[in-house]
Amino acid sequence: MARLTSFSRLLITLVIIGGVYFAVKTFLPRFQNTGSDSAQTETPATDPASGNQPATPGATSETWGKGGSTAFNFVPPAPVNGVLKGVVELGATGFNSFIIKTDARRNWKLEKAEYGASLVYESLATDDDIKKGLKNYIADMLAYGVGPKNIHFVISSGAKKIPVTSKISNALKDMGYFVNEVTPEQEAKLALRSCLPSSYANRAFVVDIGSGNTKVSWMSGSAPTGIELPGAKYRQNSLSDDAVYREVSAKAKQVPANLRSTCFIIGGVPFELAKQTRNGKERYTVLKAPGDYKGEGDKQQGGLNIYKSIADATGCRQFVFDWDANFTIGFLLNL
Repeated sequence: MARLTSFSRLLITLVIIGGVYFAVKTFLPRFQNTGSDSAQTETPATDPASGNQPATPGATSETWGKGGSTAFNFVPPAPVNGVLKGVVELGATGFNSFIIKTDARRNWKLEKAEYGASLVYESLATDDDIKKGLKNYIADMLAYGVGPKNIHFVISSGAKKIPVTSKISNALKDMGYFVNEVTPEQEAKLALRSCLPSSYANRAFVVDIGSGNTKVSWMSGSAPTGIELPGAKYRQNSLSDDAVYREVSAKAKQVPANLRSTCFIIGGVPFELAKQTRNGKERYTVLKAPGDYKGEGDKQQGGLNIYKSIADATGCRQFVFDWDANFTIGFLLNL
């Protein structure tokens, strides 16, 4: 460098400065973009500045996951040399009756189902009306082939609060029939008995969303466990959506983690959701994510809130509606 003239040294300095400028202009934006991408990736789930909350896990089908597949190809074993048994449920909104064929191994198949409406209760004004209505149910079962000793009556836990229920119960006793009353915990265990296939006992749980209460059940080793939650009509009891969501979430977390891959679900609101996508006469319909439904009226909106809370609390992404099962069939299977 000592032999270079001042002009040569100036030229070399300009070349070096130009090279540095070109490098900075070319590569610096790339580093800035990389840093920006990293910052976006690490953004917290909740943005304190905007106040926006993150999407609830499992809220829509976009986050529902592979467990929410619409296919459920399980086929329950058919009864062999089965006998007919019938049950009439005195529910919170009317009579429901079911006839099944079941064998010695407690495999069963639904033969006939009839669902009553609230008008059934409204038309039973007198004791004579009650007895006449009950005799019609009994006559239908006898005509179908159910033996008199295989006809049973069950009062659901939600129906106990309906004033006419006690009159119906007394009328049945006068006719020589025993009326079985069940607690919410018993309902949960009976729903489990009818809904949960033995091959799913170590990986699934059961939910029954009723109007008056919701039952969640699962197997603890060889023993069934059942808990009670608010029902879909909780708004009639002046309960808020947030309060019910929190209560359901806290209790649903009792379901063991290893049993959360699949949930067999029944009840009035799940029935209304399942019929929107049922394929023909399939026994099982996989429900969509809670956020994919729009509730109509307080009952559906309340049921969806409960469904969403259970899904969020357990992380389960496959809720399978069983078109045939219910707690009264579980009662028949336990006889």
